Amino acid sequence: MGIDNHNNIDTGCITIGRMAPDFTTLSTEGVITLSQFRGKWVVLVDEPGNFASTSTSSLLALANHYEEFVKRNVQILCLTIDNNFANIEWLVDIYRTYGVFVPFPLLEDRNADIAKRYNIVNPDRIYEQSVRDVFIIGPDGRIRCILTYPNSCGRNTYEMLRIIDSLQVTDAYNAYTPANWMPGDPVMMPTTHSFREALLKATGQSGTGLVCNNWYSCYTDYNTLGTSTLI
Repeated sequence: MGIDNHNNIDTGCITIGRMAPDFTTLSTEGVITLSQFRGKWVVLVDEPGNFASTSTSSLLALANHYEEFVKRNVQILCLTIDNNFANIEWLVDIYRTYGVFVPFPLLEDRNADIAKRYNIVNPDRIYEQSVRDVFIIGPDGRIRCILTYPNSCGRNTYEMLRIIDSLQVTDAYNAYTPANWMPGDPVMMPTTHSFREALLKATGQSGTGLVCNNWYSCYTDYNTLGTSTLI
């Protein structure tokens, strides 16, 4: 099944902040259009081949953590180069072999039309030998994160969840997350662009709930987000 040309976006450079190119294609759960999931977060992953060991492990990991994605209002979509019947057979084989039901759709992309829109294939990258990509798309349809893994390396599902948690904290509270942050750890306030605010932070007058190492490095307790008076 071909895809509809929803827009004429120049996909020569897919970057964070751009609108995710829309598409319509056949999936293991019927015809799917990306934009039907507006209002939800979307994790779009691609698999370079069905019935492959690392790709199967990736589907199993996503299926086993599916409820964690649901809690975060995330829809998982998996793009493959095989046709819909092959995708269905792969899911049946996973269920027979591992007893795991994969609760998200696999999307048919036989001609790599969707892959080309997302630069998964280009003159330097062959789809069947492709790296593994992850596109995290926000509720407004904009790309918020892009992860690229070598073909030999399966994805880190925990890291995908961590990134979604971080993005959702930023959207809700305008807070940033430091290196190696995990949910529950202190979060950072964006560095101020105001000299007056910088002085307040440097002299310990930055508001309740905020701990500053210096004017540009201030933390607050994750559990008090939304209740503290911060500058």
